Formats: sequence, structure tokens, C-alpha cells
Amino acid sequence: MTTQPLSPTARSTVRRGRRRSVADRETLYSILDVGLVCQLSLVLDGSPVVLPTCYGRVADTLYLHGSTGAASLRALAGGAEACVAVTLLDGVVYARSVFHHSVNYRSAVIHGTPVLVEDPVTKLEGLRAVTERLAPGSWEHARSPTPRELAATAVLALDLTEAAVKVRAAPPGDDEEDVAAGSRWAGVLPLHQRWGDPEPCPLLPEGSEVPAHVRGRGGQPLG
Repeated sequence: MTTQPLSPTARSTVRRGRRRSVADRETLYSILDVGLVCQLSLVLDGSPVVLPTCYGRVADTLYLHGSTGAASLRALAGGAEACVAVTLLDGVVYARSVFHHSVNYRSAVIHGTPVLVEDPVTKLEGLRAVTERLAPGSWEHARSPTPRELAATAVLALDLTEAAVKVRAAPPGDDEEDVAAGSRWAGVLPLHQRWGDPEPCPLLPEGSEVPAHVRGRGGQPLG
């Protein structure tokens, strides 16, 4: 895994809120390794399309997957450029003025041209990464994909070279006169996401135990 800092290109250079830009590649990894769903954007038939989708990361590669019949996946596999965004909301910032209300967050935006993964070993590695990001332990516990299922699934690899990262983790940035007035409350309301208790499928045999890799996540924070 590389520890080189991010080197933004013209389109991945943060201009608005530049002080919140982070050039640390490890921060990029940490955001991707907590998030569960990304927003995959592309231009399809002349119109912008945004698709929420699951993903996985292996080193400096982001893996995306979908049906081989999906027009968006076919376009990306054919060389269309993509933009992938992952945002983690950490809290709502209550300011003394409506103008300065904000949110604390961590965000990553990746630009690039995804490549269709055709090597069978790498394809399975990508699918495993997607599965384990969403449901750790499932790759070993659940049935492996069949040749037919693999043939119906497209896996795309997106290099993480061109990325922008922004982080806000601060109290309100109020104007001095509003602070001096002292008549309105201001602060941060943190947002904490936690996994709930497992809900077994009604078709399971009675008395089936929840496996450890699922049971262990109950009550745990998302990240």
C-alpha cells in the first residue's frame, strides 16, 4: 500500500473550502473503508446519471460491480469516465446564524476511467472486496458465485490516483458580532450510526444460530 500523498489534477483540486482539503492518502483510505455505498456518476446517452452502489477497495484500486446487462456498466466498460463520491456525515453544526449552519463530514471524490476486470482471479478478488466491505465474513460463510452468476456480473476497477478529500470536524464558524451577542445556542450535534440486532430470515430452520461474523456487528458503530 502506497503512503504517497494525493496529487490533485485540475478537476480534483479543491477550490471551494480549500482549507478543508486533505492531501493525505491514508485519510482517503479511511473514508472508503468506513463507507458502505458510493455515488457512481457518469454521462450516459448525453445525460448525467448518478447510481448508488456498493464498492470495495484493495490497495489503490476501487472495485465496482453490477449486471452485465446494465447500460451504465456497459458504458463504463467501454471507456466512459466516471466520478465516484463517498460521504460520511459526522454531525450537524448549529451556528448562531442560519448562514453559518453546516455539517461535519468526511468526503472523498474519485475521478477516472474504470477498467473492466476480465482476469478470473482478479474478478473474484474484486467481488470479495465488495462483499467484505459490506458484510465482513460472508465470502467464507456464504456459497461462492457460480460460473453463470460470474458471467452475469461485471466487475470494474477504478484506480485511486485522481482523488480529492475534504474533512470538516469543527465547531460553528460564526461572525464575531453574533458570538458577542451571546443570545443564541451554537454547537455540534454529533451523528453516530450503529448496527442493530440481526433479524433472521423467516425461512431459516427454527433455532438457527446467528453466525459470529453477523452477531459480532450488532450494536457496533459503523465507523
